[in-house]
Amino acid sequence: MIPLLKPFVDDWLARPSSPQPGPMTLTHRQILILPTTWGWYFVPLILVMLAGSVTYGLSLGFLLTFLVGSIAMVSALHAYRNLAQLRVMVGRAEPVFAGETARFPVYLENPSQQARFSVGLVRGGEELAFADVPRDGHVAIELRVPASRRGLLRAGRFALFTRYPIGLFYAWSPLELEASCLVYPRPDDAPLPPPVGRAGTGDATRSGVGDDDFTGLKSYQPGDSPRRVAWKASGRADELLTKQFTGQTADELWLDWTRLPAHLDVETRLSRLTGWVLKAERSGVRYGLQLPGRQFPPASGETQRLRCLEVLARFDAASIGP
Repeated sequence: MIPLLKPFVDDWLARPSSPQPGPMTLTHRQILILPTTWGWYFVPLILVMLAGSVTYGLSLGFLLTFLVGSIAMVSALHAYRNLAQLRVMVGRAEPVFAGETARFPVYLENPSQQARFSVGLVRGGEELAFADVPRDGHVAIELRVPASRRGLLRAGRFALFTRYPIGLFYAWSPLELEASCLVYPRPDDAPLPPPVGRAGTGDATRSGVGDDDFTGLKSYQPGDSPRRVAWKASGRADELLTKQFTGQTADELWLDWTRLPAHLDVETRLSRLTGWVLKAERSGVRYGLQLPGRQFPPASGETQRLRCLEVLARFDAASIGP
């Protein structure tokens, strides 16, 4: 970004505003134009050429001066036209963990018969990506936003810009469109707690659902492991079926808020539980999540993992009281 734009950007970032729904079409109301550093160099150059032509009465000097000046004026027009009428929309970003970077796709659609060249994306003064938009076509460029803490992360403010065609003018359009990303707590590396066994047995195993002997088929339930889906039988029955087994298996694992050390603060507890959810899912055990005022029954699979991570990301610390 050119230094002359920094005061404008700082003032724009300081203004309170709310995101606008997309897509948005860029018009003259959203596009600003300023000379670049090389553009400002053109001003004294033209003045010197004009002064020399007047002093010495050079007809060719006047011709060259007006030619250079017209090139500058036409380049300003082309810089504006390179952004005008572009349709901009921000897509959904995949959830990330705190400390990672959320990646929002920014879609640029060009409904005109004129191709657009070197359209860039800038956020916080950092130029992130460039793209050429074909005529009557569209492209996607990536908006990277640091996810410093858990919760709902908004795409925030960014700008589209161009220095096309010869770099004398900087045309830009500041934008803030509705788009958000879920940020999970940063997982820690604490080991899983032991499973809770039956009272009085002295062990942590029980008879029931296991992996030893096949006993039959049942209808698929959300949270069932994909590895137990009976694909051939499902094709014949026109419904998704899973295999059932019996044998000795570990008790269901409860990831319990109350079992965490009392000295841990809220965010550390959430990080610990997040790490446990990931480890429990990788180990293939059935696990449940116990939070203040909420309980999620034991299950396994992608549905259970995403549900637990979302609850941890959206956890309201005020719900546990003082």
